[in-house]
This record gives sequence, structure tokens and C-alpha cells, in this order.
Amino acid sequence: MSKSEKMPPPRVSRSDAEWRQQLTPEQYRITRQHGTERAFTGPHWDEKAAGIYTCVCCGEPLFASGDKFDSGTGWPSYTRPVGETAVAEHDDRSWFMRRTEVRCAACDAHLGHVFPDGPQPTGLRYCINGHALDFEPET
Repeated sequence: MSKSEKMPPPRVSRSDAEWRQQLTPEQYRITRQHGTERAFTGPHWDEKAAGIYTCVCCGEPLFASGDKFDSGTGWPSYTRPVGETAVAEHDDRSWFMRRTEVRCAACDAHLGHVFPDGPQPTGLRYCINGHALDFEPET
């Protein structure tokens, strides 16, 4: 892993009004209000092209297509983020459950959750809302 992958990304901070102006209503609901899209309805869940998935809010790289897999859940799923500091994890006790929430480390956007039921090599499943991501195809 390169030195740059270990350094946290610069913090991105905007007012609520700026986020609302920048994002679609669905992107805002998911990333800023900790929402979830319905399975099989968001973008990228069935994307197969090579590239990098970035944060829809700030553009920071989050996940690589090489770490994406079909989890059968209807959400984009990955075995790991692009680097150690790309995402932050938080305890989520909403909906009478205990889960690990995943947020963009740069702008604190809600991305989804991580579960310990993924394939090797990590055994993790980063289950991410497609509306929280942009996709930059490999050129």
C-alpha cells in the first residue's frame, strides 16, 4: 500500500444548503440523512466495467471494481475499500439492530454498512448504496 493510501483524505465540509444544491433529492436523503435505497433500484449494483467508485458528495475514491462482487443483495458490494483511510466505520444501533455503518472519510457521507459475511480474502461485505457513488471507468 502506498504512503498516500495511508494518509486520511482532506476533510470536505459544506452547509446543508450547499449539499442540497449539489445533490439530487435521493442522493441527499441517502448520504446526508443516512437513508437506504431499495434493493435492485440504485445505480451500479450490476455494473461490470473496470474502474473506480467515488463518493457522490466529494469525489474521493472509495472502492475499486476489482474488489466488487455480486452478493445477490441488490446493492453494490465490495470486499474492501481502495485504501485504509478511504472510509470510516461507526456503530449503528438504528432499527433495533447493531450494525457497522460505513461513511466517506473525507465528507462523512453515509455510504452503507459492512458485514462479516463476504468472500475471501477479507471475509467482509461492504454493502453500499449506489446513489452514494459515482463511477469512473478505466480508460
